[in-house]
Amino acid sequence: MITTQFQVDVPSWVATAVAATGGFLPSLDDRMALAIHLAERNFRDGGGGPFAAIVVERSSGRIISAGVNRVLASNLSVSHAEVVALSLAQCRLGTWDLGAKPGAPTELVVNWRPCLQCCGAVLWSGISHLVIPDDSDELERLTGFDEGPVPADWVEQFERRGVAVTRGVQLPEALRVFRDFSEWVDQGRAVVYNARGTGVNVGRGTPASESGAADSG
Repeated sequence: MITTQFQVDVPSWVATAVAATGGFLPSLDDRMALAIHLAERNFRDGGGGPFAAIVVERSSGRIISAGVNRVLASNLSVSHAEVVALSLAQCRLGTWDLGAKPGAPTELVVNWRPCLQCCGAVLWSGISHLVIPDDSDELERLTGFDEGPVPADWVEQFERRGVAVTRGVQLPEALRVFRDFSEWVDQGRAVVYNARGTGVNVGRGTPASESGAADSG
């Protein structure tokens, strides 16, 4: 028989971390600080890569959902942090369109630019604002993850579709987490999960086209 359902759960410590904020994060720095904290906890916990995302009401800062990368825990390559956070927000609000409620635009805060897969998920989710530390190649250089062929004009493409993009939030701290993750990989304590199905770490400095490099998110 074929499988007819799948499930992705986030660890209980995600809800605990959200509750500790009081449920509201007034500034972009506060919102990114939570995403980075969750991303660091996630790779140290072993459930997935060093990635996390939160969905908030843009004006009030009310937290709607929080997600972390669950690829390893769920054995689902699509369970990236953005997909998890957006899906949980849609479940909570009971709508596939997170921009459907008049006067309550939503915002996605992620600890790096979305990968190729998650760019699509963000565009079709209904959010109106994306907040990231940066969109350079530093993530790939530090960790070995492959972000996919994201177009150079991705910001313009997002804005054409009604999604504003803010860069430069908490960049030093985001990079610190990626460096820490890289050290764990070198020590054999974390995995750069491989998108080609081998489940092995990807060699540093090897072009993605030659190595079958892992996806991120």
